[in-house]
Amino acid sequence: MLAEQRTIETRLEALNITLDSPPKPSGNYVPYTMAAPYLYLSGVTPKVSGLLKYKGKVGQDVTKEQGYQAARQCIINHLNTMQAALGSLDRVVSIVKMEGFIHAAPDFYELPDVLNGASDLLVEVFGEKGVHARSAIGVAALPGGAAVEVELIVRFE
Repeated sequence: MLAEQRTIETRLEALNITLDSPPKPSGNYVPYTMAAPYLYLSGVTPKVSGLLKYKGKVGQDVTKEQGYQAARQCIINHLNTMQAALGSLDRVVSIVKMEGFIHAAPDFYELPDVLNGASDLLVEVFGEKGVHARSAIGVAALPGGAAVEVELIVRFE
């Protein structure tokens, strides 16, 4: 397990990702709930240092590529929460399910391409353990005008 932990740490370092404190909830809820062996992570938006980095409708105010980066940032925020909740990312057995909500322009249909930003990063960090089921859902609005919001279900040991 120690070698695996080093692999995750090495992957994060290679991706230039430094884990920080998890984002704080913006309402009356908790960032995660543990029901062993599952960790249910609340939806997070693409905040960096507490500020929303990607705002607006994908396909109108935000490009598909920026939406991809927004989804990726959501996973970085989830990694921070997972680290805090589990003590170590090496406890992750698998990413079970992802739900991604994309604040999309009415005629924007490339939702899976945007959510790939989140999926790709999970696989880059966890390898086969990062492969997951998912739904990419277009929505009319998200908290704070965020471009993307992502929820996760993680299996841990």
